[in-house]
Amino acid sequence: MTVESAFARWRDRIESQLDACLPAPDHAPQRLHQAMRYAVLGGGKRMRPLLVYASGQLFAADEHALDTPAMAVELIHAYSLVHDDLPAMDDDALRRGRPTTHIAFDQATAILAGDALQTRAFGLLADAALPAMLRVHCLQSLTHASGAAGMCGGQALDIDATGQAQPLEALQRMHALKTGALIRAAVRMGALCGDATQSEMLQLDDFASALGLAFQVRDDILDVEASSEQLGKTAGKDQAQAKSTFPALLGMDGAKAHLAMLNQRMHDSLAGYGERADALRALGRLAVERSY
Repeated sequence: MTVESAFARWRDRIESQLDACLPAPDHAPQRLHQAMRYAVLGGGKRMRPLLVYASGQLFAADEHALDTPAMAVELIHAYSLVHDDLPAMDDDALRRGRPTTHIAFDQATAILAGDALQTRAFGLLADAALPAMLRVHCLQSLTHASGAAGMCGGQALDIDATGQAQPLEALQRMHALKTGALIRAAVRMGALCGDATQSEMLQLDDFASALGLAFQVRDDILDVEASSEQLGKTAGKDQAQAKSTFPALLGMDGAKAHLAMLNQRMHDSLAGYGERADALRALGRLAVERSY
C-alpha cells in the first residue's frame, strides 16, 4: 500500500469515526449539537489523526486501538480552533473556507460547542476499549498537551505578546506549546498503542517537536504569500495584529532556511526506521510543503 492510499484510507476512517462519535444534529439541544458537528466535520487536513495512525503503524499497533486517540486529538484541535476564532481571541470570521463557528451560530453557542468537544475527547479516551494503563497514558499525554503546560499556555503567551517583538527563542517556545504540544501528543499516543520503547518515544518526541515548529513556520510564510482563498482563512492577520512571526524576525529567506533546518531534523529523527516510517516522513513533508 502506498503512503497516499494509506492517507486516503485513514482520512475516510477518521471522518466516519468522527461523524459517529458526535451527537445527532436533531437531538436536543439541537443548536449546540449542530455547532459541534459544524466545527468538526467542516473539512481540514486531519494532520493530527494521521499522525496517530502513522506513528501507530510504525510500531505495529492495531488500527482499531488507534481510532479513539485519533478522534480525541482531532476533537481537541477542533475545540481550540473554535475558541481561537472568537472575538476575545483572534476575532476571525473565516475558517476552512467558510464562516467560523461563532459567526455561523453565535458566540455563546461557539463557546459551549468548544467546551463540549473538549469533554467529549476526554470521555472517549476514558471509555476506550483499551488496556487500563494505556488509557491512562493516552489521557496523560492529551491533558498535558492541552492545558496550561501546552496548547492553552501557548495561546496565553501569544495573547500576551501581541503588539510586541519577541526574540526567536520566545517565539519558538510559544509555538512549541500552542501548536507543537498537540502534535507531539498525537505522535506519542500512536506510539503508546504500539510496541515503542522509551528511547524510541524520545526520538519521536524530537521528530514531533520539529514537525510542530515546521508547521508553524510554514503557516507564517503562507500568511504572507498566500491569499485568503488559498488558505481558507483570513490572510495577513498576523501582520494586522502586530504579532511576531518567523518571517518578521528572520526575513522571508531566513524563515525558509529555518524551515529547511527543521525538515532535516525531522529526517534525522527517523533515519533508523527505514520504510516503516514513510508515512511519518510524508506528513513531515506535508507540513513543510503545504500550500494552505
